[in-house]
Amino acid sequence: MTTRATSAAAVPRAAHSLPPSGTADGATEAEVLEVYGLMWAEQIKAYRAASAGGTDLKRYTAPDVWTAFEADLARMDKERTVMRGDLRHEPEAIVPAGAQPPAATVKDCVDASNWQTLDTTTGWRIPPPPGQPARYAVTAKLERVNGERWTVTEYTPHRTRPCQGLSDN
Repeated sequence: MTTRATSAAAVPRAAHSLPPSGTADGATEAEVLEVYGLMWAEQIKAYRAASAGGTDLKRYTAPDVWTAFEADLARMDKERTVMRGDLRHEPEAIVPAGAQPPAATVKDCVDASNWQTLDTTTGWRIPPPPGQPARYAVTAKLERVNGERWTVTEYTPHRTRPCQGLSDN
């Protein structure tokens, strides 16, 4: 089963078939995509302010992922930049059945064509780095430890790897 969403908050679509053999059920995939989508919504809030203050980003991420986001936000604050516009994505969850602890991989294709970096001192747009395509691949790993909620344990944007859709991840 493939579940996709195209906004900051991943909202799973209805299943049209049974999950492939060896993978978890569609309800588990929906749970993974819900947490991934909630992390995304909080990440967008943080990047619009160059600060995680007032967000629940830390709630959805493991310490290493949280530290990476904090470092990126600190860099943005130091450089006096924020993000504006619309960031869209198409996540797909892959949840192998029987993994202990329960684990999942999310493959995502991010469309940043309407996502702009702004200099807060001038209000001017800063162009994206050379070689960064408008659509790029992201992978994330999530785990559910001790029966608690799913947590993003790895988050890797492949900003130089273009994607046309999920099949390219």
